[in-house]
Amino acid sequence: MLGTTLGQFRLIAILEGISFLVLLLIAMPLKYMAGVPEAVSVVGAMHGVLFVMYALWLAVVKFKYRWSFVKAGIVFIASFIPFGTFVLDRKLKQEATNA
Repeated sequence: MLGTTLGQFRLIAILEGISFLVLLLIAMPLKYMAGVPEAVSVVGAMHGVLFVMYALWLAVVKFKYRWSFVKAGIVFIASFIPFGTFVLDRKLKQEATNA
């Protein structure tokens, strides 16, 4: 999986998706229901770093694999949708095996 640029992007996308879900489903409830704002600070920072990596690696993949701006835009939007990067991973895995 890590042998190709697309494989590396898939890993970053999965990690970004996990951090997004942890932020939404664990850290935010801890902050607002249990009064533990530190959870959002820590998880939010990790998610921010992973999101920046996702965006940068998306640019690398877009140019290396000659994706259209529409396709790259859809892939970018997937990072804003809970579970979006996991659905995306399935499609990217198909694309990697077809290539």
